[in-house]
Amino acid sequence: MISASTYLPELDDFKKIPAENIQEFHEKGHTLIKNILSEEEINTYRPVIVGAAERYNTEKRKLEERDTYGKAFLQVMNLWQVDADSKKFVTARRMAKIAADLMGVDNVRLYHDQALFKEPGGGPTPWHQDQYYWPIDTHNTVTMWMPLVDIDVDMGMLTFASGSYVNGAVFNHEISDESETLFDDYVKQKQFEISRAKTMKAGDATWHRGFTIHNAPGNHSDQMRQVMTIIYIADGARITPYKNEWQKNDHEKWLMGKPIGGLIDSEMNPKLL
Repeated sequence: MISASTYLPELDDFKKIPAENIQEFHEKGHTLIKNILSEEEINTYRPVIVGAAERYNTEKRKLEERDTYGKAFLQVMNLWQVDADSKKFVTARRMAKIAADLMGVDNVRLYHDQALFKEPGGGPTPWHQDQYYWPIDTHNTVTMWMPLVDIDVDMGMLTFASGSYVNGAVFNHEISDESETLFDDYVKQKQFEISRAKTMKAGDATWHRGFTIHNAPGNHSDQMRQVMTIIYIADGARITPYKNEWQKNDHEKWLMGKPIGGLIDSEMNPKLL
């Protein structure tokens, strides 16, 4: 890992978020917060994250050769572990404090980061719940989803089923055509309000709970939809027994195989505040 560059702006100051965002997050399980990074800040960090994602991307197949999950996006995880400049972004206290304020806790830990780049012509991301993959004992989890470029609905805007997090895990299915069908029926049956921003500026971010059902349409533009995500968990969370093989893999990969029932406090899950 190279050392962090001195030119990168610090993102360790705190920004007070509007009370209505906190209320919306608690009621709907998601919220959109604007201008988390200034234009100058996002313009400085974009090439850092894009460059790291390109260097560590392992997907070499053509788009038409991939399955539904593979067509949805290029996914590169834990850039903070391999790129010191990306680490400054992922571990920044500004975003960590927003996560803590939304969840109503004093401290948060990092679960992992993901660069999610939806290519031009990339397919839709099926309905799913992120926390299906996580062996974690709390619902107090949140994913920050920040576009690195200005985006609109044609590029694959994140879409939420508002209030859908309250029942926890609904189905035992990973992101797939099957999850799309089952969740689509469930969302219609429960008559959840569907919420999607029309546009987002680079440096804005949506925040959603781990059990909030969400999807994204395909990218119908000629531009790459570059998004960086960070998953936060409330400090004090513990590791649960596996409910599927994906959770077993996450236990080994992101939680360093620490004992089931123990605190999530490994070096892969640093406290950020």
